[in-house]
Amino acid sequence: MQFIDLKSQYEDSRDLINSRIQAVLDHGQYIMGPEVAELEQRLADYTGARHCITVSSGTEALIIALMALGVGPGDEVITTPFSFIATAEAVLLVGAKPVFVDIERASCNIDPQLIEQKITAATRAIIPVSLYGQTADMDAINLVASRHGLAVIEDGAQSFGATYRGRQSGGLSTIGCTSFFPSKPLGCYGDGGALFTSDDALATAMREIRVHGQSRRYVHTRLGVGGRMDTLQCAIVLAKLERFDWEIRQRRRAAAAYDALLHPHLPVIACQPDRTSVYAQYTVLVEQRDQLRSELDAAGIPTAVHYPLPIHQQPAYAHLAAGERYPVSEDMAARVLSLPMGPYLSASDARHVASSLLRATNLTQPGRVETVELSV
Repeated sequence: MQFIDLKSQYEDSRDLINSRIQAVLDHGQYIMGPEVAELEQRLADYTGARHCITVSSGTEALIIALMALGVGPGDEVITTPFSFIATAEAVLLVGAKPVFVDIERASCNIDPQLIEQKITAATRAIIPVSLYGQTADMDAINLVASRHGLAVIEDGAQSFGATYRGRQSGGLSTIGCTSFFPSKPLGCYGDGGALFTSDDALATAMREIRVHGQSRRYVHTRLGVGGRMDTLQCAIVLAKLERFDWEIRQRRRAAAAYDALLHPHLPVIACQPDRTSVYAQYTVLVEQRDQLRSELDAAGIPTAVHYPLPIHQQPAYAHLAAGERYPVSEDMAARVLSLPMGPYLSASDARHVASSLLRATNLTQPGRVETVELSV
């Protein structure tokens, strides 16, 4: 069993992916070829944002977003300590300071009720992270931001395709960012990412920043980076878009099967009622995690931990918290466990994972696991 089955995904879309790659090889425009503009239009239409700007990675998307907003030395950016390191890393790379706010237990996303108390005269932006495939409470966050004149950057690296109150992740705030890392719900075969905004001036700034600050060839109007997404990677994402909605439905069906099998016995990170999730991960809360992982590994079940050490406890970042504790983040980091997930997770694999996990936690109820079918 694979944690994420990318091989089956490729086999299902082999002809389309190969033809898209061959088209790029035939025209030879490997940088900023026609597939780049085509993908940007498709993704903008998908999210409802006026503009999409593809970039070289999800991390680069965050950096470019911050640069376009003018965030830099002396500024503060409020974010969560329970995320991949790139969220806080991007803030530091532009010279600003990440300021952490603890998370909600139900979603593991930033707690909007705690944000306002961390706002100072130096605060310029808020970066909520849409963790595990569902967004944060974006309306509540946007309301706080509007009261204080702050920008909101959604780190949607794990949530492209998810919705919040009927609106698509990526189109929920000042700027949305996502990643096309291969293991993401919509992934390429290398690194890639995208930015979304409906602000024309920000879109212009981000387009220029991704090509070394160029407004036109060899005319540099601002500081920039080399942040373009390769044409080949855009072509691969275009091919995968054809089956993306089907894959989201399959992920949700797999999650529903896990819910039925596990939720009566173990706490899970559940999708909130006003949202949909793309289940970038399916995550449960356990005790004695290392022992459990060893037992599951012996049963042929791969697992992952997203994330074992909060950012404020990372050696290179601990000074930012100045000894402050974030108890929910710390508790979740000690207990979260992500299970195999993806559109190709079979019914038998879901039952095998669930029964093995319940057996390892001494919570198995005989016969319960065998009765749930995974609808495909």
